[in-house]
Amino acid sequence: MRRNRLVAAMVAATPAVALAIVGLTPSRPVPLLQTFAFPAGMRLVAESSGGRAEIAELPERDTARFSLVGVTWDDPKAVAAGTIEVRTRPSGTGTWTPWQVLETDAPDESGGAEGPGVRGASDPLWVGPSTGVQARVITGSGARALPAGMRVDLINPDATSSSSAAMTPAAFEKPRRKAGVEIPARPVPKMLTRAAWGANERIVKESPSYTGDVEVFFVHHTATGNNYSCKTSTSIVRGIQAYQVKSKGWNDVGYNFLVDKCGTIFEGRGGGVTHNVLGAHTLGFNSNASAVAVIGDFRSVAIPAAARLSVAQLAAYKLGGDGNAPAGRTTMVSGGSPKFTAGRRVLLNRISGHRDAGLTECPGKALYAQLPSIRSLAGAAPSSLAFRKLSGAWLWSGTYWTQGALRPLWDLITSSRMINRFDVYVDGKLALSRANGFRLANLTLEPGEHTVAVQAVHLSGRTATATVQVVADATPPDFTGLPRATITGGTVGVTAPVRLSWSATDPAGLRGVTVAGASEAALAGSIKSLTGTARVGEESTWTVTATDHAGNERAAAVSRTPGVLQETEAVRTGSWRDRPDPGHLGGAAAAAATDASSLSWTFTGSSAGLVVGRTTNSGRVKVYVDGDFQGYADTHATAPVYRRVIWARSWTDAGQHTVRVEPEGTAGRPGVIIDGLAYLE
Repeated sequence: MRRNRLVAAMVAATPAVALAIVGLTPSRPVPLLQTFAFPAGMRLVAESSGGRAEIAELPERDTARFSLVGVTWDDPKAVAAGTIEVRTRPSGTGTWTPWQVLETDAPDESGGAEGPGVRGASDPLWVGPSTGVQARVITGSGARALPAGMRVDLINPDATSSSSAAMTPAAFEKPRRKAGVEIPARPVPKMLTRAAWGANERIVKESPSYTGDVEVFFVHHTATGNNYSCKTSTSIVRGIQAYQVKSKGWNDVGYNFLVDKCGTIFEGRGGGVTHNVLGAHTLGFNSNASAVAVIGDFRSVAIPAAARLSVAQLAAYKLGGDGNAPAGRTTMVSGGSPKFTAGRRVLLNRISGHRDAGLTECPGKALYAQLPSIRSLAGAAPSSLAFRKLSGAWLWSGTYWTQGALRPLWDLITSSRMINRFDVYVDGKLALSRANGFRLANLTLEPGEHTVAVQAVHLSGRTATATVQVVADATPPDFTGLPRATITGGTVGVTAPVRLSWSATDPAGLRGVTVAGASEAALAGSIKSLTGTARVGEESTWTVTATDHAGNERAAAVSRTPGVLQETEAVRTGSWRDRPDPGHLGGAAAAAATDASSLSWTFTGSSAGLVVGRTTNSGRVKVYVDGDFQGYADTHATAPVYRRVIWARSWTDAGQHTVRVEPEGTAGRPGVIIDGLAYLE
């Protein structure tokens, strides 16, 4: 009842109290701006001194469509008495929202000298598409005059056309060269450019002005509320631009950048992201500074991690680009503000909140409490940089070995968004440079020992380096002994047992050896022989490939044809008898027991082996090669064994040789069983 009497008295005394819609006719397009003027001289008058709040309430009004609302007045230095509240009616509904407070900085703590038409203003509030508004001012007891020219401003950001708002990398910088190496352009944070979010360039009043190096990066919040989806952020940014230009009288949007709660970055005031454009964001400290406004109200709610990273990225980009450490401090000279008189020297963090320079809550208590972590993100050195893999190189004894072509892969914990570039050095000399998103490089090293290093360059200018030792070796291993194939111990049948041997060396040691052909194997570099088989009567080839620790290879091959001469093909002397058995070569062998007996074979080849049958009572044989006594071979076994090679001999070159055997007449076991001779030709 009390409020109704107050409002009724005001309406009766001032018939013009009803808010007027400017420029709204059904036949015209929905306007960018609608204004609702408070009557001149309106006062909030208390009926008693009891300390109860008094309300000046303006009635509900139908409006054209709008999405952002604020209250402005003539004098930017004037203080708006009391608390300003609005409520709105969403489009297509008949329901009114609860009352919402418009945040105010008194006097204006943002713009400063933007021209004679600058107005005092509350922060705008994003309400989404709406077609009705009501406003009120609440104050304590006593008489208060409303600021002259006070009005409600409604912004329809969709009154101006916008693009598809695709994310656009703002690559405004160009690559440069250093010591003959192309250095990638300093990575501008990925953002929606003004063209992408649909900035209304027609309402911009003046060309941009520029200041010196960025000494301080100020963090703000827009206080427009948190009840928005990130897909509507482009509309909010258009609304903020329109409000700050059309309602507050600024040249353009005041902030250099904006960030929504999902971390999307928006180019703010026009003039070039890579330049230091004079903004209208922090009264007394707009020169030599840059600023970001996080879209929303963060007095009691912290900004999400994605938005925090974007703020840190922008701060590191702007401060680091001018050689200023984001985690440091600097002294600024005030241009004049309610908090600091003109000419006063003020010590500020390089990344400061709006409240550090002015009498304001901005950027809100919760966001302000996050500034230390933002400084840490923006100013930290790259973390945990390390080589993860060196393709084309192999680690041995603490050193990587390569033939010369090297492809290092590195990684780190720090987000790529905070990295400017990666520089790759060979022996302290810059070899190449890669943009922040790359983790690979292709290098060609000259023969010899090298130090390969990758340096991560943070947007802040801080660096981290990882190094690795690499030896470039283009010389393959040497075969000090070419592969040889010889008859060896084993069983003879359709195949003959063959031992392959070689000798290879490398100054750095061998990583491995592979054998291909009649035998297949992958062996350690220290192994120098391999036993296998080869088919009798067929030529077999063995290829041995030696590989060093750098991956260099050298191959050598040997070809031989195994042959078998049975006992029936030998020249006999003395007394021999046939010993038939399917286990013998050809189904039979020759047996003798006296040293007056002999068998001899003449062949052409490089290796030969005596094939016998072995039993529990077999004796020894004497072996002669080309008439020279070679020694004894024992044919005894604990169990019968057929077609076994028990003695072998090889020569460097193939030639004609004669092998003769004689039973020794061993006491107690004089008998021997001879099955033939295996050889390689």
